[in-house]
Amino acid sequence: MNVGTTPSTWVQYLVPGAVIAMVLFFRLRSVGKARKLRLERLWIMPTIYAALVGFVFWSAPPHGSVWLWCLLALGVGAALGWTRGKLMRIAVDPETHELSQTVSPAALLFIVALIAVRFASREMATQMAIPGHGGLMVITDILMAFALGFLAFQRIEVGLRARRLLAEARRNRA
Repeated sequence: MNVGTTPSTWVQYLVPGAVIAMVLFFRLRSVGKARKLRLERLWIMPTIYAALVGFVFWSAPPHGSVWLWCLLALGVGAALGWTRGKLMRIAVDPETHELSQTVSPAALLFIVALIAVRFASREMATQMAIPGHGGLMVITDILMAFALGFLAFQRIEVGLRARRLLAEARRNRA
């Protein structure tokens, strides 16, 4: 038995676990605190990510049924992104009409669950990576499509709801 492989296995899980724990610690501190919401900037991150996914799919396109899996992942990501967007609280200041958003604990737990799914899929990807068959590339393509749907539809839901709340606040003030 090779003694050198055991520590690397622990490090493989310990380092990402520690990073995720730190990020969650800082995110938990901001749960319940309102942050300014800028409607005019909601489109920027999904557009950049869509361009990145588009470039990756253009330079190394998925083959055959992988396209169907990517479309399915995009749909699942969209549904989950919409759900996470609904879990975020949006408020409008009645006087200034300034928008703010508050991440709910449920939204944060949702992200933690997605991270757990990501780790599980990473394990599956390593087990499915058969030399010469590109299993890892398939999983990566599917996860990129999922992330695109998740990110875009979370922002779309937040944007639509924020616009509706803002219009309602303006009507009530007039």
